[in-house]
Amino acid sequence: MYGFIRIGAAVPRLKVADCIYNKEQILDAIREAQKQQVKVLTFPELSLTGYTCADLFFQQPLLHGAQEALKDIAAATADVDMVIAVGVPVALDNQLFNCAALLCRGRILGLVPKTFIPNYSEFYEERWFSSSRDLISEEITFAGQRVPIGADLLFSAENVPGLKIGLEICEDLWVPIPPSSYAALYGATVLLNLSASNELASKPLYRRQLVSQQASRCLAAYVYTSAGIGESTQDAVFSGHSLICENGVILGETESFSREGQVVSRDVDLELLTNERRRHTTFMEQLSQPDAQRFYREISFRLEDTSFDRLARAVSDAPFVPADTSSLDSRCQNIFQIQVTGLARRMEHTHANTLVIGISGGLDSTLALLVSVKACDYLGIPRDHVLGVTMPGFGTTDRTYHNALDLMASLGIQTREISIRDAALQHFSDIGHDPSVHDVTYENTQARERTQILMDLANQANGLVVGTGDLSELALGWATYNGDHMSMYGVNAGVPKTLVRVLVHWVAQSGTLSEKASDILFDVLDTPISPELLPPDQEGKINQKTEDLVGPYELHDFFLFQILRFGFHPDKVLYLAEQAFQQRYDRDTLVKWLKNFYRRFFIQQFKRSCLPDGPKVGALCLSPRSDWRMPSDASSRLWMEEAEKL
Repeated sequence: MYGFIRIGAAVPRLKVADCIYNKEQILDAIREAQKQQVKVLTFPELSLTGYTCADLFFQQPLLHGAQEALKDIAAATADVDMVIAVGVPVALDNQLFNCAALLCRGRILGLVPKTFIPNYSEFYEERWFSSSRDLISEEITFAGQRVPIGADLLFSAENVPGLKIGLEICEDLWVPIPPSSYAALYGATVLLNLSASNELASKPLYRRQLVSQQASRCLAAYVYTSAGIGESTQDAVFSGHSLICENGVILGETESFSREGQVVSRDVDLELLTNERRRHTTFMEQLSQPDAQRFYREISFRLEDTSFDRLARAVSDAPFVPADTSSLDSRCQNIFQIQVTGLARRMEHTHANTLVIGISGGLDSTLALLVSVKACDYLGIPRDHVLGVTMPGFGTTDRTYHNALDLMASLGIQTREISIRDAALQHFSDIGHDPSVHDVTYENTQARERTQILMDLANQANGLVVGTGDLSELALGWATYNGDHMSMYGVNAGVPKTLVRVLVHWVAQSGTLSEKASDILFDVLDTPISPELLPPDQEGKINQKTEDLVGPYELHDFFLFQILRFGFHPDKVLYLAEQAFQQRYDRDTLVKWLKNFYRRFFIQQFKRSCLPDGPKVGALCLSPRSDWRMPSDASSRLWMEEAEKL
């Protein structure tokens, strides 16, 4: 299933100290999880007895009842193709341990005791429980089975690549270096936390941050399952707030204070996690510390079928754009300021007096112009240190021409208009090219003429040419080599096309510009993307639409993210695209543009190998000095053969 495994958190109804009732509720939750096709399921801490039994934990009937209940659950799930973590007290070595029991198909794979025992504020666990560090035995006969016990257990699936499970219990997560950190270093990709976290004002937010941070640091999936409202309310209230997180992203959570049992499940991407660990070369360095855990016992198990009907997680169709609209403003502000600061610093360092930029009336040059203007504001110098140049050619339309002029005027910069028609015609004559032949020579002559003008104007004005090309164009090679491909600082080099659009819209509605300038930006946003290198149609409208030629940028940005960020196979990229773009593109269309992406990405690397400087603003960058190093003559055969089979 493309590296996905479905994991779940179950918060059953509960009665304190009633192991028989709790067993039945746990089995009900397991049946519900089966309906949801869950393969790894986690219950709360001490879920067989209840966390709030207090001194009843000294009672033999309770301990015996919990053991018998676990035995019954193991027998009842002998044919259940699922790994199940249940909380249970275990008496051993003259002590009592708060344990997580992991079961699979009727077998108790192991018992993992809690390591850090809280004894502060409302917690008095040391009165009843010992730490895993006090454990003497390594095995125990429990619930009718001979079972390994210890905090040094990891559980590995024989037949599911990348699935290795580590367990910890509640407080273990809240210490400076949780046990799960070391479990992750030794390969655990799915971390389960059986918890009884009582509810306090503002604690849910902190809990989300804690789980998210641990999943991010461990490059792992993390399931935090907390006790529900059936626990005693004598001194605290438990809400059942449970979370499923993957590499810092919260995929799902339960409803707090629900009176009914709940099972929440999501698909986590094991392939993504293992790829991320390989990329982050500092991930394993923690093991060089002298106090690092040095040894784990590995217990194996098998899952018979990890398929599912549909993907139980959201797949964003715009992975470069925040899905949470509440964070969009701060994200745009951050990215825009990176661009502005990078350009301002380069202007200072080179002692440039002028920022020279070609303005076409399109999206990319508009964003670069806005960055240039704000760089002057940032440096405290007049905006007339920006020289905007519009260079009408054979494909320029009235709409883009007037938008370019009006936008420059509304921003208060220097403006020049230099037609490239005569220069291009002279060049055609010089090289013997028929101007009625609208081929690549016809198009690239215009792009290179514009670049020459900008470079020479920069020399005249002690200036610096600001590049406008974006990350998506660099991925596709949609730029004229030594034409718009070249500049002295490319402010958009780390910004994909879908994010360029978001940033321009953000500036337009921010209220920081005049009403006229904002209106122009909105019209630019409505203008088809085009290099305008071919003559307009009979109505004077754009006749050359980029997305008709290379494919929709929303698809290419999606492909770019999945392929470069995670290194996925073509079939998985297609599968994810089908999930993200349901009802908008059929499979044949997705395959067509995916193959085009691979083809162009490989053959156009030579353009990326000699990029101008520019700021990295997000997780991906194609600069040969930063994130991406690739031979310009690398073969695409492996990728294209896979893509052809789709």
